[in-house]
Amino acid sequence: MIVLRKKTIEDYLDILDNLQKEKGKAHTNDIAHALKINPASVTEILQKLSSEGYIKYEKYSGATLTKKGKKIAVETKDKHEKIKEFLMLLGVDKKIAEKDACEMEHILHLNTMNSVIKFVEVIEKCEITPFWLERLRNYVKTGKLSDCPIKDYETHYRKKKK
Repeated sequence: MIVLRKKTIEDYLDILDNLQKEKGKAHTNDIAHALKINPASVTEILQKLSSEGYIKYEKYSGATLTKKGKKIAVETKDKHEKIKEFLMLLGVDKKIAEKDACEMEHILHLNTMNSVIKFVEVIEKCEITPFWLERLRNYVKTGKLSDCPIKDYETHYRKKKK
């Protein structure tokens, strides 16, 4: 009996979602090509995903996501995008952020993920980039850490404390 890891489930459902949008159904060979693995291995995983209610699968006919599978595929894509945005905010190159997000989306604790999402949303809603974020980006880019603008920090901090 095959026991599927969370990463395997999410990766397959993500690929199935993309192929379903593109072709109407996801076929074994298309999935195997996307994952660079043997079609026989894909068939075995599809059968397991079907038995767990993530997809509807018929041999030689292809697979489609169930509501349960679609929900996970969408959540995985959302997590991926927020992590990628987070990493890019930190100054990580887009290609590296994309690659790292592919791994991180499967392993972050729910609380950590929620904090990352909230952080990205807070920054996206700012009309100006916070000084500390610009300072971080510059440090990542140049390797030189600039001095913190203490006067601005102290003024802001004192106002909040009162």
